[in-house]
Amino acid sequence: MDLLIAFLIFLAGVIACLVSGQTLIYALLLGLCCFLAVGRKRGFTWTALGNMVWTGGKTSFPVVRVLVFIGCLTSLWRADGTIGFFVYHGIRLITPHLFILIAFFLTAILSFGIGTSFGVTGTAGVVLMILARSGGVNEVITAGAIMSGAYFGERCSPASSSALLAVSLSGADSGKNMKMMLKTSIIPLLLTIGIYGILSWQNPILSVDSQILEEMTSEFTLSWLTLLPAVMLLVMALSGIKVFYAVAASGACAFLLAVLLQGTDVWNAVWWTIFGYQPKSDKLAAIFSGGGMLSMKTVIALVVLSSTYSGIFRGTGMLEGIQKKAARLGEKLGRFAAQIVIAVCAGCVFCNQTIGIIMAEQMLGQLYEDAQEKAADVCNSIILIAALVPWSVASTGPLAMLGVGAEALPCSVLLYLVPLSYLLTKGVWFPKSRRLSNG
Repeated sequence: MDLLIAFLIFLAGVIACLVSGQTLIYALLLGLCCFLAVGRKRGFTWTALGNMVWTGGKTSFPVVRVLVFIGCLTSLWRADGTIGFFVYHGIRLITPHLFILIAFFLTAILSFGIGTSFGVTGTAGVVLMILARSGGVNEVITAGAIMSGAYFGERCSPASSSALLAVSLSGADSGKNMKMMLKTSIIPLLLTIGIYGILSWQNPILSVDSQILEEMTSEFTLSWLTLLPAVMLLVMALSGIKVFYAVAASGACAFLLAVLLQGTDVWNAVWWTIFGYQPKSDKLAAIFSGGGMLSMKTVIALVVLSSTYSGIFRGTGMLEGIQKKAARLGEKLGRFAAQIVIAVCAGCVFCNQTIGIIMAEQMLGQLYEDAQEKAADVCNSIILIAALVPWSVASTGPLAMLGVGAEALPCSVLLYLVPLSYLLTKGVWFPKSRRLSNG
Protein backbone atom coordinates (compact mmCIF):
# COMPACT_ATOMS: atom_id res chain seq x y z
CA MET A 1 0.00 0.00 0.00
CA ASP A 2 2.85 2.43 0.83
CA LEU A 3 4.38 1.91 -2.60
CA LEU A 4 1.02 2.53 -4.30
CA ILE A 5 0.56 5.77 -2.37
CA ALA A 6 4.07 6.86 -3.36
CA PHE A 7 3.34 6.18 -7.04
CA LEU A 8 0.03 8.05 -6.86
CA ILE A 9 1.72 11.09 -5.33
CA PHE A 10 4.43 10.90 -7.98
CA LEU A 11 1.79 10.65 -10.72
CA ALA A 12 -0.07 13.64 -9.25
CA GLY A 13 3.19 15.58 -9.41
CA VAL A 14 3.68 14.63 -13.06
CA ILE A 15 0.14 15.76 -13.92
CA ALA A 16 0.59 19.01 -11.98
CA CYS A 17 3.81 19.78 -13.87
CA LEU A 18 2.19 19.08 -17.23
CA VAL A 19 -0.88 21.19 -16.49
CA SER A 20 1.13 24.10 -15.12
CA GLY A 21 3.80 23.91 -17.80
CA GLN A 22 6.57 23.29 -15.27
CA THR A 23 9.54 21.01 -15.80
CA LEU A 24 9.18 17.37 -14.77
CA ILE A 25 12.22 17.80 -12.53
CA TYR A 26 9.87 18.87 -9.73
CA ALA A 27 7.80 15.71 -10.14
CA LEU A 28 10.93 13.56 -10.12
CA LEU A 29 12.17 15.22 -6.94
CA LEU A 30 8.78 14.65 -5.34
CA GLY A 31 8.84 11.01 -6.43
CA LEU A 32 12.37 10.58 -5.11
CA CYS A 33 11.27 11.81 -1.69
CA CYS A 34 8.28 9.48 -1.73
CA PHE A 35 10.30 6.40 -2.64
CA LEU A 36 12.94 7.25 -0.06
CA ALA A 37 10.16 7.47 2.52
CA VAL A 38 8.89 4.04 1.46
CA GLY A 39 12.40 2.63 1.77
CA ARG A 40 12.81 4.16 5.22
CA LYS A 41 9.45 2.74 6.34
CA ARG A 42 10.59 -0.71 5.21
CA GLY A 43 13.57 -0.59 7.54
CA PHE A 44 16.42 0.77 5.42
CA THR A 45 18.65 3.39 7.04
CA TRP A 46 19.16 6.81 5.54
CA THR A 47 22.79 5.91 4.92
CA ALA A 48 21.80 2.80 2.99
CA LEU A 49 19.22 4.73 0.99
CA GLY A 50 21.77 7.43 0.25
CA ASN A 51 24.15 4.81 -1.08
CA MET A 52 21.36 3.44 -3.29
CA VAL A 53 20.69 6.93 -4.67
CA TRP A 54 24.40 7.39 -5.39
CA THR A 55 24.72 3.94 -6.97
CA GLY A 56 21.80 4.59 -9.29
CA GLY A 57 22.74 8.17 -10.06
CA LYS A 58 26.35 7.43 -10.99
CA THR A 59 25.19 5.05 -13.73
CA SER A 60 24.11 8.18 -15.60
CA PHE A 61 27.53 9.88 -15.43
CA PRO A 62 28.87 8.46 -18.73
CA VAL A 63 25.68 9.66 -20.41
CA VAL A 64 25.89 13.08 -18.72
CA ARG A 65 29.44 13.55 -19.97
CA VAL A 66 28.28 12.98 -23.54
CA LEU A 67 25.19 15.18 -23.06
CA VAL A 68 27.36 18.14 -22.11
CA PHE A 69 29.28 17.78 -25.37
CA ILE A 70 26.07 17.27 -27.34
CA GLY A 71 24.82 20.60 -25.99
CA CYS A 72 28.00 22.24 -27.26
CA LEU A 73 27.66 20.43 -30.57
CA THR A 74 24.09 21.62 -31.22
CA SER A 75 25.24 25.22 -30.82
CA LEU A 76 28.43 24.87 -32.85
CA TRP A 77 26.62 23.15 -35.73
CA ARG A 78 24.43 26.24 -35.89
CA ALA A 79 27.36 28.65 -35.68
CA ASP A 80 29.58 26.93 -38.25
CA GLY A 81 26.83 26.65 -40.87
CA THR A 82 26.35 22.86 -40.76
CA ILE A 83 22.63 23.03 -39.98
CA GLY A 84 22.28 25.99 -42.30
CA PHE A 85 23.87 23.99 -45.12
CA PHE A 86 21.39 21.13 -44.72
CA VAL A 87 18.39 23.48 -44.52
CA TYR A 88 19.51 25.69 -47.42
CA HIS A 89 20.30 22.91 -49.88
CA GLY A 90 17.33 20.85 -48.71
CA ILE A 91 15.00 23.73 -49.57
CA ARG A 92 16.73 24.25 -52.93
CA LEU A 93 15.99 20.62 -53.81
CA ILE A 94 12.26 21.19 -53.38
CA THR A 95 10.13 20.64 -56.46
CA PRO A 96 6.34 21.10 -56.38
CA HIS A 97 5.47 17.39 -56.09
CA LEU A 98 8.27 16.39 -53.71
CA PHE A 99 7.91 18.89 -50.87
CA ILE A 100 6.58 16.53 -48.16
CA LEU A 101 9.04 13.79 -49.08
CA ILE A 102 11.96 16.23 -48.96
CA ALA A 103 10.69 17.56 -45.62
CA PHE A 104 10.96 14.02 -44.26
CA PHE A 105 14.41 13.37 -45.77
CA LEU A 106 15.83 16.70 -44.62
CA THR A 107 14.70 16.31 -41.02
CA ALA A 108 15.76 12.64 -40.91
CA ILE A 109 19.29 13.47 -42.07
CA LEU A 110 19.55 16.40 -39.70
CA SER A 111 18.19 14.42 -36.73
CA PHE A 112 20.70 11.66 -37.36
CA GLY A 113 23.39 14.30 -37.07
CA ILE A 114 22.33 16.18 -33.94
CA GLY A 115 20.19 13.46 -32.33
CA THR A 116 17.46 15.67 -30.95
CA SER A 117 13.89 15.86 -32.19
CA PHE A 118 13.39 19.21 -30.47
CA GLY A 119 16.48 20.68 -32.14
CA VAL A 120 15.36 19.52 -35.58
CA THR A 121 11.75 20.67 -35.28
CA GLY A 122 12.92 24.00 -33.86
CA THR A 123 15.21 24.70 -36.83
CA ALA A 124 14.51 22.89 -40.11
CA GLY A 125 10.98 22.01 -38.98
CA VAL A 126 10.02 25.65 -38.41
CA VAL A 127 11.39 26.66 -41.82
CA LEU A 128 9.56 23.83 -43.58
CA MET A 129 6.27 24.72 -41.87
CA ILE A 130 6.67 28.36 -42.97
CA LEU A 131 7.16 27.15 -46.54
CA ALA A 132 4.21 24.74 -46.31
CA ARG A 133 1.81 27.43 -45.09
CA SER A 134 2.95 30.01 -47.63
CA GLY A 135 2.93 27.44 -50.45
CA GLY A 136 -0.51 25.96 -49.79
CA VAL A 137 0.64 22.51 -48.61
CA ASN A 138 -1.39 20.60 -46.01
CA GLU A 139 0.33 21.63 -42.78
CA VAL A 140 -0.88 18.60 -40.79
CA ILE A 141 0.73 16.16 -43.25
CA THR A 142 3.87 18.28 -43.38
CA ALA A 143 4.11 18.27 -39.59
CA GLY A 144 3.70 14.49 -39.57
CA ALA A 145 6.55 14.10 -42.05
CA ILE A 146 8.74 16.39 -39.93
CA MET A 147 7.91 14.42 -36.76
CA SER A 148 8.83 11.17 -38.53
CA GLY A 149 12.13 12.61 -39.68
CA ALA A 150 12.93 14.19 -36.32
CA TYR A 151 12.44 10.92 -34.45
CA PHE A 152 14.39 8.89 -37.00
CA GLY A 153 17.58 10.20 -35.41
CA GLU A 154 16.22 10.22 -31.86
CA ARG A 155 16.42 6.41 -31.79
CA CYS A 156 19.65 5.83 -33.69
CA SER A 157 21.87 8.93 -33.77
CA PRO A 158 25.20 8.69 -31.92
CA ALA A 159 24.28 12.08 -30.41
CA SER A 160 20.81 11.08 -29.16
CA SER A 161 20.38 11.38 -25.39
CA SER A 162 17.51 8.87 -25.40
CA ALA A 163 19.47 6.25 -27.31
CA LEU A 164 22.53 6.86 -25.14
CA LEU A 165 20.50 6.30 -21.97
CA ALA A 166 18.97 3.09 -23.34
CA VAL A 167 22.41 1.77 -24.32
CA SER A 168 23.97 2.76 -21.01
CA LEU A 169 21.29 1.08 -18.89
CA SER A 170 21.35 -2.03 -21.08
CA GLY A 171 25.13 -2.36 -20.96
CA ALA A 172 25.18 -2.51 -24.75
CA ASP A 173 27.70 -1.14 -27.23
CA SER A 174 26.55 2.17 -28.72
CA GLY A 175 28.17 1.55 -32.11
CA LYS A 176 26.56 -1.86 -32.51
CA ASN A 177 23.22 -0.47 -31.39
CA MET A 178 23.39 2.32 -33.97
CA LYS A 179 24.09 -0.18 -36.73
CA MET A 180 21.18 -2.36 -35.55
CA MET A 181 18.88 0.67 -35.53
CA LEU A 182 19.83 1.44 -39.11
CA LYS A 183 19.23 -2.17 -40.17
CA THR A 184 15.82 -2.33 -38.51
CA SER A 185 14.94 0.99 -40.19
CA ILE A 186 15.14 -0.41 -43.72
CA ILE A 187 11.60 -1.80 -44.08
CA PRO A 188 9.73 1.00 -42.26
CA LEU A 189 11.89 3.59 -44.03
CA LEU A 190 10.98 2.24 -47.46
CA LEU A 191 7.28 2.17 -46.51
CA THR A 192 7.52 5.71 -45.15
CA ILE A 193 9.18 6.95 -48.32
CA GLY A 194 6.41 5.38 -50.38
CA ILE A 195 3.65 6.92 -48.26
CA TYR A 196 5.18 10.40 -48.23
CA GLY A 197 5.94 10.12 -51.92
CA ILE A 198 2.22 9.60 -52.64
CA LEU A 199 1.19 12.36 -50.21
CA SER A 200 3.74 14.71 -51.79
CA TRP A 201 2.29 14.12 -55.22
CA GLN A 202 -1.22 14.76 -53.92
CA ASN A 203 -0.17 17.91 -52.03
CA PRO A 204 2.19 19.92 -54.26
CA ILE A 205 3.68 23.17 -53.03
CA LEU A 206 2.52 26.14 -55.10
CA SER A 207 5.44 28.45 -54.40
CA VAL A 208 8.63 28.66 -52.33
CA ASP A 209 9.53 31.88 -50.51
CA SER A 210 13.18 32.55 -51.31
CA GLN A 211 13.55 35.25 -48.64
CA ILE A 212 14.72 32.74 -46.02
CA LEU A 213 17.36 31.43 -48.42
CA GLU A 214 18.64 34.95 -49.02
CA GLU A 215 18.89 35.57 -45.28
CA MET A 216 20.84 32.35 -44.81
CA THR A 217 23.35 33.14 -47.56
CA SER A 218 23.98 36.54 -45.98
CA GLU A 219 24.37 35.01 -42.50
CA PHE A 220 26.54 31.99 -43.36
CA THR A 221 29.22 30.91 -45.77
CA LEU A 222 27.51 27.72 -46.91
CA SER A 223 30.58 25.92 -48.21
CA TRP A 224 30.80 22.15 -48.53
CA LEU A 225 33.37 22.40 -45.73
CA THR A 226 30.47 22.86 -43.30
CA LEU A 227 29.65 19.18 -43.82
CA LEU A 228 32.92 18.10 -42.18
CA PRO A 229 31.58 18.00 -38.58
CA ALA A 230 28.65 15.82 -39.68
CA VAL A 231 30.83 13.50 -41.75
CA MET A 232 33.35 13.23 -38.92
CA LEU A 233 30.66 12.28 -36.39
CA LEU A 234 29.13 9.67 -38.69
CA VAL A 235 32.41 8.05 -39.77
CA MET A 236 33.83 7.89 -36.26
CA ALA A 237 30.62 6.46 -34.80
CA LEU A 238 30.34 3.81 -37.52
CA SER A 239 34.02 2.94 -37.04
CA GLY A 240 33.34 1.89 -33.47
CA ILE A 241 34.94 4.91 -31.80
CA LYS A 242 33.25 5.78 -28.51
CA VAL A 243 30.44 8.32 -28.85
CA PHE A 244 32.11 10.73 -26.43
CA TYR A 245 35.20 11.04 -28.62
CA ALA A 246 33.18 11.22 -31.84
CA VAL A 247 31.00 14.05 -30.50
CA ALA A 248 34.03 15.87 -29.05
CA ALA A 249 35.94 15.65 -32.34
CA SER A 250 32.92 16.85 -34.33
CA GLY A 251 32.48 19.76 -31.93
CA ALA A 252 36.14 20.75 -32.19
CA CYS A 253 35.90 20.71 -35.99
CA ALA A 254 32.74 22.83 -35.86
CA PHE A 255 34.43 25.31 -33.52
CA LEU A 256 37.31 25.77 -35.96
CA LEU A 257 34.92 26.24 -38.88
CA ALA A 258 32.90 28.82 -36.96
CA VAL A 259 36.09 30.81 -36.37
CA LEU A 260 37.98 30.25 -39.62
CA LEU A 261 35.16 29.91 -42.16
CA GLN A 262 32.32 31.98 -40.70
CA GLY A 263 34.60 34.68 -39.28
CA THR A 264 33.42 34.38 -35.69
CA ASP A 265 35.86 35.59 -33.07
CA VAL A 266 37.05 33.00 -30.57
CA TRP A 267 35.33 34.61 -27.60
CA ASN A 268 31.91 34.55 -29.31
CA ALA A 269 32.43 30.93 -30.30
CA VAL A 270 33.24 29.99 -26.69
CA TRP A 271 30.23 31.98 -25.44
CA TRP A 272 27.90 30.24 -27.90
CA THR A 273 29.32 26.86 -26.92
CA ILE A 274 28.15 27.48 -23.37
CA PHE A 275 25.06 29.68 -23.72
CA GLY A 276 23.79 28.92 -27.23
CA TYR A 277 24.15 30.39 -30.70
CA GLN A 278 22.57 33.74 -31.58
CA PRO A 279 22.58 34.76 -35.28
CA LYS A 280 22.94 38.38 -36.39
CA SER A 281 19.78 38.30 -38.52
CA ASP A 282 16.58 38.95 -36.57
CA LYS A 283 14.63 36.89 -39.10
CA LEU A 284 16.86 33.86 -38.52
CA ALA A 285 17.00 34.29 -34.75
CA ALA A 286 13.72 32.45 -34.16
CA ILE A 287 14.98 29.52 -36.24
CA PHE A 288 18.68 29.12 -35.55
CA SER A 289 19.09 30.44 -32.01
CA GLY A 290 19.77 27.87 -29.32
CA GLY A 291 21.91 24.95 -28.31
CA GLY A 292 24.84 25.29 -25.95
CA MET A 293 26.03 23.43 -22.90
CA LEU A 294 23.41 25.02 -20.63
CA SER A 295 20.57 23.96 -22.93
CA MET A 296 21.12 20.40 -21.71
CA LYS A 297 20.70 21.18 -18.01
CA THR A 298 17.08 20.00 -17.87
CA VAL A 299 17.81 16.82 -19.82
CA ILE A 300 20.81 16.08 -17.60
CA ALA A 301 18.76 16.64 -14.45
CA LEU A 302 16.03 14.31 -15.75
CA VAL A 303 18.55 11.59 -16.61
CA VAL A 304 20.37 11.80 -13.27
CA LEU A 305 17.17 11.91 -11.17
CA SER A 306 15.59 9.06 -13.14
CA SER A 307 18.74 7.00 -12.66
CA THR A 308 18.55 7.42 -8.89
CA TYR A 309 15.20 5.65 -9.02
CA SER A 310 16.85 2.54 -10.43
CA GLY A 311 19.26 2.47 -7.48
CA ILE A 312 16.41 2.72 -4.95
CA PHE A 313 14.21 0.18 -6.70
CA ARG A 314 17.05 -2.30 -7.05
CA GLY A 315 18.45 -1.78 -3.57
CA THR A 316 15.14 -2.00 -1.71
CA GLY A 317 13.48 -4.57 -3.96
CA MET A 318 10.25 -2.60 -3.67
CA LEU A 319 9.29 -3.40 -7.27
CA GLU A 320 9.74 -7.16 -7.06
CA GLY A 321 6.02 -7.85 -7.19
CA ILE A 322 5.53 -5.66 -10.25
CA GLN A 323 8.64 -7.11 -11.87
CA LYS A 324 7.26 -10.63 -11.52
CA LYS A 325 4.04 -9.59 -13.24
CA ALA A 326 6.02 -7.87 -15.99
CA ALA A 327 8.16 -10.99 -16.38
CA ARG A 328 5.05 -13.15 -16.81
CA LEU A 329 3.80 -10.66 -19.40
CA GLY A 330 7.11 -10.92 -21.25
CA GLU A 331 7.06 -14.70 -21.16
CA LYS A 332 3.49 -14.76 -22.43
CA LEU A 333 3.63 -12.09 -25.15
CA GLY A 334 7.35 -12.04 -25.91
CA ARG A 335 9.87 -9.48 -24.73
CA PHE A 336 9.34 -6.86 -27.41
CA ALA A 337 5.56 -7.04 -27.21
CA ALA A 338 5.90 -6.53 -23.45
CA GLN A 339 8.18 -3.55 -24.13
CA ILE A 340 5.41 -2.04 -26.25
CA VAL A 341 2.94 -2.45 -23.38
CA ILE A 342 5.41 -0.83 -20.96
CA ALA A 343 6.07 1.94 -23.50
CA VAL A 344 2.38 2.76 -23.88
CA CYS A 345 1.81 2.74 -20.12
CA ALA A 346 4.93 4.81 -19.37
CA GLY A 347 4.14 7.27 -22.16
CA CYS A 348 0.55 7.73 -21.02
CA VAL A 349 1.32 7.93 -17.30
CA PHE A 350 4.75 9.56 -17.04
CA CYS A 351 4.65 11.47 -20.35
CA ASN A 352 8.40 11.24 -20.67
CA GLN A 353 10.86 9.08 -22.60
CA THR A 354 13.53 9.17 -19.92
CA ILE A 355 11.30 7.74 -17.21
CA GLY A 356 9.93 5.21 -19.70
CA ILE A 357 13.44 3.95 -20.50
CA ILE A 358 14.23 3.62 -16.80
CA MET A 359 10.96 1.77 -16.14
CA ALA A 360 11.61 -0.60 -19.03
CA GLU A 361 14.96 -1.55 -17.53
CA GLN A 362 13.40 -2.06 -14.10
CA MET A 363 10.39 -4.05 -15.32
CA LEU A 364 11.83 -6.24 -18.07
CA GLY A 365 15.61 -6.00 -17.86
CA GLN A 366 15.94 -9.33 -16.05
CA LEU A 367 14.38 -11.19 -19.02
CA TYR A 368 17.28 -10.44 -21.38
CA GLU A 369 20.50 -12.33 -21.84
CA ASP A 370 21.70 -10.19 -24.75
CA ALA A 371 22.41 -6.53 -23.92
CA GLN A 372 22.24 -5.52 -27.59
CA GLU A 373 18.80 -7.06 -27.93
CA LYS A 374 17.59 -5.21 -24.85
CA ALA A 375 18.87 -1.86 -26.15
CA ALA A 376 17.33 -2.48 -29.57
CA ASP A 377 13.95 -3.37 -28.06
CA VAL A 378 13.89 -0.18 -26.02
CA CYS A 379 15.01 2.08 -28.88
CA ASN A 380 12.44 0.57 -31.23
CA SER A 381 9.58 0.99 -28.79
CA ILE A 382 9.66 3.52 -25.98
CA ILE A 383 11.58 6.29 -27.74
CA LEU A 384 9.06 6.36 -30.59
CA ILE A 385 5.84 5.41 -28.83
CA ALA A 386 6.23 8.22 -26.28
CA ALA A 387 5.98 10.67 -29.18
CA LEU A 388 2.61 9.17 -30.20
CA VAL A 389 0.98 9.98 -26.86
CA PRO A 390 -0.81 13.32 -27.47
CA TRP A 391 -0.12 14.68 -23.97
CA SER A 392 3.46 13.42 -23.71
CA VAL A 393 6.28 15.98 -23.62
CA ALA A 394 7.86 14.08 -26.52
CA SER A 395 4.79 14.95 -28.58
CA THR A 396 3.57 18.31 -27.31
CA GLY A 397 7.00 19.97 -27.48
CA PRO A 398 7.75 19.41 -31.19
CA LEU A 399 4.12 19.91 -32.25
CA ALA A 400 3.99 23.26 -30.44
CA MET A 401 7.11 24.38 -32.33
CA LEU A 402 5.45 23.36 -35.59
CA GLY A 403 2.21 25.14 -34.71
CA VAL A 404 -0.09 22.13 -35.05
CA GLY A 405 -1.92 19.81 -32.69
CA ALA A 406 -2.23 16.08 -32.13
CA GLU A 407 -4.02 15.70 -35.48
CA ALA A 408 -0.54 15.45 -37.02
CA LEU A 409 0.32 12.25 -35.13
CA PRO A 410 -1.54 9.84 -37.48
CA CYS A 411 0.58 11.33 -40.29
CA SER A 412 3.81 10.61 -38.36
CA VAL A 413 3.96 7.21 -39.98
CA LEU A 414 7.54 6.25 -39.11
CA LEU A 415 6.71 6.43 -35.40
CA TYR A 416 4.39 3.43 -35.60
CA LEU A 417 5.83 1.65 -38.63
CA VAL A 418 9.17 1.02 -36.85
CA PRO A 419 7.68 -0.79 -33.80
CA LEU A 420 5.26 -2.73 -36.01
CA SER A 421 7.94 -3.78 -38.49
CA TYR A 422 10.37 -4.75 -35.73
CA LEU A 423 7.67 -6.75 -33.95
CA LEU A 424 7.11 -8.81 -37.10
CA THR A 425 10.78 -9.22 -38.07
CA LYS A 426 12.66 -9.34 -34.76
CA GLY A 427 13.49 -13.03 -35.20
CA VAL A 428 15.54 -12.09 -38.26
CA TRP A 429 17.75 -9.68 -36.31
CA PHE A 430 17.95 -11.73 -33.11
CA PRO A 431 17.42 -15.41 -34.06
CA LYS A 432 18.26 -16.65 -30.56
CA SER A 433 15.44 -14.57 -29.11
CA ARG A 434 12.93 -17.09 -30.50
CA ARG A 435 14.38 -19.69 -28.20
CA LEU A 436 14.38 -17.36 -25.21
CA SER A 437 10.80 -16.80 -24.10
CA ASN A 438 9.48 -16.18 -27.62
CA GLY A 439 11.51 -13.01 -28.28
